[in-house]
Amino acid sequence: MECSMRLVSAAFVLVLLLAATEMGPMGIEAKTESSKAVEGKICEVPSTLFKGLCVSSNNCKHTCRKEQFTRGKCIGDGLTRKCVCTKKC
Repeated sequence: MECSMRLVSAAFVLVLLLAATEMGPMGIEAKTESSKAVEGKICEVPSTLFKGLCVSSNNCKHTCRKEQFTRGKCIGDGLTRKCVCTKKC
């Protein structure tokens, strides 16, 4: 009985963790310095469509291409990784 209760508790915590990861950051805005057009420079802007923790730069790249950027990469460490889109300014 006690073992099954532990299993249910562990499963519940896992579901909460996955749900929180799927929600991801909302309302991220680009820095004004990054969005200025400067010839020969690379502009980096956080993705507005990517949701959740950025684990795969490949998924990030595909999402950034939908946002009309040329590339995308995951930056940050641990639980703060986010998808950042890049293109020539």
